[in-house]
Amino acid sequence: MTDVNADADPVLPLPAWPITDDAIRDVFAAMLQDGSWGRYHGPHCEKLIAALAEFHSVNHVVLCSSGTCAVELSLRAAGVEPDDEVILAAYDYKANFVNVLTLGATPVLVDTLPGVPVLDPSKLAAAITPQTRAIICSHLHGSFAAIDDVLTVAKPHQIVVVEDACQAVGGVLNGRAAGSIGDLGVLSFGGSKLLTAGRGGAILTNNATLAQRIRLYTQRGNDAYPLSEMQAAVLVPQLQQLPQRTAFRLANVRLLLEHLSGSQRLVAALNPAPWGSADTTPAFYKLAFRFRPWDQNGENGVDRREFTDALRQQGVPLDPAFPGLHRIHSPRRFRVSGHLTQADLLHDCLMTLHHPVLLADAAQTITDLAAVMAEWKNSATKS
Repeated sequence: MTDVNADADPVLPLPAWPITDDAIRDVFAAMLQDGSWGRYHGPHCEKLIAALAEFHSVNHVVLCSSGTCAVELSLRAAGVEPDDEVILAAYDYKANFVNVLTLGATPVLVDTLPGVPVLDPSKLAAAITPQTRAIICSHLHGSFAAIDDVLTVAKPHQIVVVEDACQAVGGVLNGRAAGSIGDLGVLSFGGSKLLTAGRGGAILTNNATLAQRIRLYTQRGNDAYPLSEMQAAVLVPQLQQLPQRTAFRLANVRLLLEHLSGSQRLVAALNPAPWGSADTTPAFYKLAFRFRPWDQNGENGVDRREFTDALRQQGVPLDPAFPGLHRIHSPRRFRVSGHLTQADLLHDCLMTLHHPVLLADAAQTITDLAAVMAEWKNSATKS
């Protein structure tokens, strides 16, 4: 096959995640002192609810046990029942697809924008039927979905739009916090996420009826989908630090893409919106690249998995991205609307860089990262 120096020693140690700083240490010390870490009810969940509501400018926040649960609860609030349909992009996180099936409904898959891992709003009208109850619209890999365009299509049909901001917490789109724009917004606090408590999630909305439906479903004498006091406590200081870290990651992404602008292997898979407006700031949980197995001369072929494995050994957290939903599930489990040409391309070529490295505090680290990512462009030779 190819020679990509698979035995090379790591040159870029991955920054630690999650970050353990004085703010986090102070939280744990205080919980040990007052015992709030082991309580059913205490001050921390209410403090987090208030902080998330203020940060996102929403009236209602419901905490829950994961981002996956947040999507499920949002679909239940939207009234999704067996034999209904939910539209989502054919390139999306698998749990969103499975959540639709869990409710007995049918996922309806539409294509993405060209070369970008977000739903194409122009494909929605043809996908809507009398059975359509909801649309899941995900912000993925540093790109914002065109959520306003999705809402414009959905509103006349009274279809609920679930804005999946699990990868975009802290991002701002046209002056509004990601997760606050759809009828319901969902966040994840999983162990790898930009706000992390190991597990956890939240639903955001300005619709009191939808919020009440979620509470009626989850409150069963106790909370069936709880976020613990301990989890809430460690999330509050992270939320306070999030704008600074979001800006820091964005600056490093700009620097990295500048260094990689001549790469023959990697092309940034980003929509133009994050770069064109002063009131739009993307949040990079992942940074997506389209991978070229061949250079511009059609030579030096490299397998995508081999490429990422080699870079992983060099300390670069780069991996093949999500598979297309239509490529990993039986056709009997979903309906397709239109062609999925762009989703097929993303399935075949997309890869993602994980976010901790984007918090490197030295420009030289980003320069070195770019050098390692680009060095393979001429080093591999066809067998």
